[in-house]
Amino acid sequence: MKRREFLKDSLLAGAGLVVGASCGSPSRKASGSRMEYRQFCGDQVSLLGYGCMRWPSTKGPDGNALYDQDSINTLVDYAIEHGVNYFDTAPVYCQGLSEELTGKALSRHPREKYLIATKLSAAMRDNGERQLEKCIEMYHNSLEKLRTDYIDYYLLHSLGGGKGLSSLQERVLDSGVLDYFLGERRKGKIRHLGFSFHGSVEVFDHLLSLHDKVHWDFVQIQMNYVDWRHASGRNVRADYLYSELEKRGIPVVIMEPLLGGRLAKLPSHLAERLKSERPEDSIASWAFRFNGSFPGVMSVLSGMTYMEHLQDNIATFSPLEPCSRKEFTLLEEVATSLKKYPLVPCNACDYCMPCPYGIDIPGILTHYNSCVTEGVMGSGPGEDGYRRARRKYLLSYGRLVERERQADHCIGCGICNRYCPQGIDIPRELRRIDNYVESLKLQD
Repeated sequence: MKRREFLKDSLLAGAGLVVGASCGSPSRKASGSRMEYRQFCGDQVSLLGYGCMRWPSTKGPDGNALYDQDSINTLVDYAIEHGVNYFDTAPVYCQGLSEELTGKALSRHPREKYLIATKLSAAMRDNGERQLEKCIEMYHNSLEKLRTDYIDYYLLHSLGGGKGLSSLQERVLDSGVLDYFLGERRKGKIRHLGFSFHGSVEVFDHLLSLHDKVHWDFVQIQMNYVDWRHASGRNVRADYLYSELEKRGIPVVIMEPLLGGRLAKLPSHLAERLKSERPEDSIASWAFRFNGSFPGVMSVLSGMTYMEHLQDNIATFSPLEPCSRKEFTLLEEVATSLKKYPLVPCNACDYCMPCPYGIDIPGILTHYNSCVTEGVMGSGPGEDGYRRARRKYLLSYGRLVERERQADHCIGCGICNRYCPQGIDIPRELRRIDNYVESLKLQD
């Protein structure tokens, strides 16, 4: 059975899958490399993209991250050597340092060896009358920090947030921001122009209605086997987003294929179901194979902090083995089961950081989610294993999150909420977690 016929016949046929896109058709492999490539917009793009949001770091004396340039260089060198050529960064990543760190690592290689994607993060902020000026300044800073005179893939960042259509109109359309960057694309300073999406589906639909005029070269969406049909909060079902892009032949870049790592750390009974089918494969590889199975996907981003993660992901995409019909069914069952867990929809993107009061927001929320999925929580006093689970939660919380950076230090200022692409009410979640921790401390 041909790959197109197989996908059409799969459980995901409702998405309207068709092979190809306006900038070209995907190809299976590039000569001389084992990495899977997709050919879009005149580029051979590695199906595994390097998300430069989570570079290796240690904690400094003030609790903020200290990034290890030598380790970053090693990861980048290994990635390029094994066929990864798409590197995605942004001015706000790594507390504002990602572009500089990424630029230093990439500039040690010939420019034709890699494709740079970065973003206009200023579009997320309210800059008032200076909106266009601030956006142009951010764009030129990106060029300087990335040590390049052109950007391969430039995104208007996280459109759909704020006040929805009114924010889009004010910050991007009426301000002249979109017109300016269309001009940069005409000059060749930006080779391909797109946007990343979080939030209001009205904004997404409106942006696509502009396609005949703007010609979006690509769009970045949050997609994984949970959000495919079970998106919650501010997220929109990925089956809708993907199908609308495919209808228009717009290549798709995938962010959050692991939901901030949650799909790499499934509850044990769900992980065992996947392991029983493919004992040699990592749990994370299932999520990457799911996304790579769609022919309209240009690249699947992964923020690979550790060499073992990079090596595992390269193996998954070298070359990709698309999910079978049986595997799609299994992943839908896992997604349905996973939605029953009371997780905070935090993807550890760090947009909320640094907290002005020093609180380790991603650390607190990630620790809580890990304890939920590992079964450390949920039992009550008197149940088997409760005392052990209670002790484990408190000890691991104290070990992973420094005392002065824990949830009880939140004053509820709400600054973090402005920048959360998932729309989490962060102070409320921190209060809930703090109340839970205090209740554990009071029990015998």
